[in-house]
Amino acid sequence: MKTIHYAIGLCFLLTAVSAKAQYIIKAADKAYDNYKYAEATDLYEKAYNKKASLHAAERLADCYRFNNNYPEAERWYAVATGMSGSKAENTYYYARALQNNSKYPEARVQYEKYAAAAGTTVTPELQRTWIASCDSAISWMQTPDRLKIDNYKVLNSGKSDWNAVPYMGGVVFTSDRSAAGAHQPKKHHFFLRFDTRVKPDPLTSSWTGNDYLHLFQKPAIGDSISLFPLHTGTGYHVGSASFTRDGKEMFFTLTRIPGRGDRAKGKATTVNVEIYSSRQDASGKWSAPVAFSHNNVNTYSVGDPFITPDGMALYFASNMPGGAGGTDLYMCYRTATGEWGPALNLKAINTAGNERSPAIVRGDILYFSSDGRIGMGGLDVYRVKLDKYEDGQLTGKVRNMRYPLNSPQDDFAFGLTDDGLAYLSSNRNGGSGSDDIYAVVSMPEEEIPAHIPDRPIKDDTLRKVSGDVIDTVAAPVVAIQTPDPAPVATPSADPDKSGLLDIYFDFNKAAINPAAAQVLDGLVKTIQENPDKSVELSAHTDSRGNDAFNLALSQKRATSVMNYLISKGVAKSRISAKGYGETKLLNRCGNGVNCSEDEHKLNRRTEFKLVKK
Repeated sequence: MKTIHYAIGLCFLLTAVSAKAQYIIKAADKAYDNYKYAEATDLYEKAYNKKASLHAAERLADCYRFNNNYPEAERWYAVATGMSGSKAENTYYYARALQNNSKYPEARVQYEKYAAAAGTTVTPELQRTWIASCDSAISWMQTPDRLKIDNYKVLNSGKSDWNAVPYMGGVVFTSDRSAAGAHQPKKHHFFLRFDTRVKPDPLTSSWTGNDYLHLFQKPAIGDSISLFPLHTGTGYHVGSASFTRDGKEMFFTLTRIPGRGDRAKGKATTVNVEIYSSRQDASGKWSAPVAFSHNNVNTYSVGDPFITPDGMALYFASNMPGGAGGTDLYMCYRTATGEWGPALNLKAINTAGNERSPAIVRGDILYFSSDGRIGMGGLDVYRVKLDKYEDGQLTGKVRNMRYPLNSPQDDFAFGLTDDGLAYLSSNRNGGSGSDDIYAVVSMPEEEIPAHIPDRPIKDDTLRKVSGDVIDTVAAPVVAIQTPDPAPVATPSADPDKSGLLDIYFDFNKAAINPAAAQVLDGLVKTIQENPDKSVELSAHTDSRGNDAFNLALSQKRATSVMNYLISKGVAKSRISAKGYGETKLLNRCGNGVNCSEDEHKLNRRTEFKLVKK
């Protein structure tokens, strides 16, 4: 009889525990649905500790992923993927978390596992991108570029600090640190949203549990940091910002909650990020914000503005309909009447992933971040030299900026100023807070200092970051492959291009110039480190001159490169060399087309790939 009473008591106890867990789950789900991920995390952990469930494990993993807590995301996706009934997408996010935590071999395994489970929904090209990203990251970390990435501590706090831009000799940046008179989230990697069924907290972002974003400034002299004197009329997120060369006009993002007339009664409304601008008057006061003509707060987001120094073109990111994927890069021109023209999608640059934080350097170099290309993990910084067409479309060869400028975490908001200062934002390991601002300096081979002063070094060598030197001097990259006999994929080029690296020739010349020699010396090292592979090289010319002459010139260039490699100890039997003349141009510059010297230079190249013997 006593045994029966114990059994009944235990049954009631288990029922009570289960009911309590379900009650907590419902509260957690409500917080989750309203983007209150900080609150939901605590509730799901309590529910899981009372009764382990796949739902709680999945949601915990998601909450940590949304707030960029990669170690905890990895832990909970590992739990979720090991439970019965786990969705295939949990394996995908598990792979991404492993990648963010520098566990590339493990991530590679999980990507392959996900691709097998997802079947035809994963294209071969997408799977190759994932695998090449893991392999390339390993190689890039083994052969880092000669850069010093130093935490710019005078700007950073224990919170999130990012998107430093020069302003009047000082710096303006975005942060969620506390400040008198303002409340500011560190969530910048996805466009911020509010569910207006629940009025947002006026003091704290429910997404992260932190303050709201605001703009801060540091003057040219001294270390004092203060709020930027811009009155936006919103109590929520403000940032990032971009200024014209004269500092008299600025563009920035903000989040505002629309009035009741702007949203359907009784229905949840997603409030998106918008771009606004402001002008400074003669007294130094900034005007009330003016809405960008392409804003559509209830339909899509526009953000990450970059205004060109002359104020005539605006680059930005948006998830407006018709794009290639998550968020795409767009640009538009200012008309003679001061209005903004149509938003032009940068189709040759955008991917099925997210493109963010555009910045134009020296007039024709676009830096941006993306998680849709071969990269180290999260957002990586890329660069492309732009070719401008009459219809406004922009194309060029996209290059990953590699390690250490990129990391396994998110790297974004890279910019190079006219006086040679470079800033980068990243949530890489070892920072002061969630996101930090970093100084980037290209250093001579013989010396990399242990620490960079509080102000980034103004040094001519830094210009290598934005010029062709960084693309040619850096050690060549080889994607580590399984026994598959396919050629090595090039991580630094577009996913469908198999060149290992490129060198360029002077006009009408076949001689190896100094920059090309440095690249080839690196290639020699790579070949020697891969004795089971041979190198295939293809030489090309621009379109100037007749076809027969260009074909002969390209073969001379191929032979010139082959002879150089042989002179460095590479066996001739391991080299195949062929000239293609002008038959494989990389841009529009065919016969009779008026192009700049830089555009023609892009075609005067020799490409390489490593293949199994």
